[in-house]
Amino acid sequence: MEIPSGATFYCPPVSPLAPGDYRGRTIRHTFRIHGTKDWLLIYTVAGSGLYRFADGGVYRSRAGDVTLYRPGAFQDYQFSPESRKWDLLWAHFLARPDWLPWLNWPEIAPGLMILNLQEPALRRRVALRLKDMLRLNFSAQSRGQILGLNALEEVLLWCDSINPRQSPSQLDPRVAKAMDFLANRLSEPFSEERLARAAGLSASRLRHLFREQAGDSPRHFQEQERLRRARDLLAMSRRTIGEIALELGFANPFYFTLRFKKHAGVSPRAFRQRTTRK
Repeated sequence: MEIPSGATFYCPPVSPLAPGDYRGRTIRHTFRIHGTKDWLLIYTVAGSGLYRFADGGVYRSRAGDVTLYRPGAFQDYQFSPESRKWDLLWAHFLARPDWLPWLNWPEIAPGLMILNLQEPALRRRVALRLKDMLRLNFSAQSRGQILGLNALEEVLLWCDSINPRQSPSQLDPRVAKAMDFLANRLSEPFSEERLARAAGLSASRLRHLFREQAGDSPRHFQEQERLRRARDLLAMSRRTIGEIALELGFANPFYFTLRFKKHAGVSPRAFRQRTTRK
C-alpha cells in the first residue's frame, strides 16, 4: 500500500476521552494503517471530508454525517479538495461496555460506519452536546472528563435513535423481522426465498425495502453479522478458526479467512493475536 506524502501518523494516547474540533482551518491528512486502540467519532458540521478506504474506495462526507471508526480499523481521512473546508467535532473514546450495542452502525468500509442526521433539530442537539463534551472535558472541574463522557453518551443515544440496525421501532416491521431471522440463523445458508416468506413479502419487495431502510442487501447484512460475531468469538473464546467458520456458516476456513480479512483488514489469526495482546 502506498503511504501518502504529508500524512500524519500520530495516534492519541489511550484515555477514556480525547475530544477536539476543527473550525475554519484545514485538518491535516491523517493516515493510520492499523487505526487506533480506541473508537473515533467525527461529526461533519460544514464542508466536506474525504475518507479513503484500504481497497481504494472513497467517501465524501457532508454536513450532518457522523462517522465512527472501530478500534484497529484502517484510517485515511482529510478535508475534501473540492470544498477546501471541513468543520468538524470529534472524539477518541473508550466505549463503556453498555455502549457497545449502540455502536453497530451501517458500514461503508471495514470498520468505518456512518449515520446521517437529516433533521435540523437533531443536528443542533448533537452539535450542542459535542460542544458540551469539549467544554466539560477541558474544564477545571474534578469530574470534568466524566461529565464529558456523559455528554458523549447522550450523543450516542441520539444516534442510536435513528440507526436502522439498532432501532427496530424505526423500521418497517417486516424488515425488522427479516433482520431478526438472519441474525438468529448465522450458521444456515442464505435463502432469499425462506427470508421473504418469514417477512411476509415477495423477494423483490424485500430486497427493495431492506436496502432502503438498512442501507444494505439481506445477503450482505447476514455476512456482516457473521463477521461481527466472528470478532467476538476470536477475542473471547478458545474455539479454533475452523470451528468458528463452521459455527457461522462459512463453507470452509479458507473462505472464512478471505472474507474476515476483507472485513477487518487482518486475518483471523492476526486479529486474535492483536486482541489478546491488548
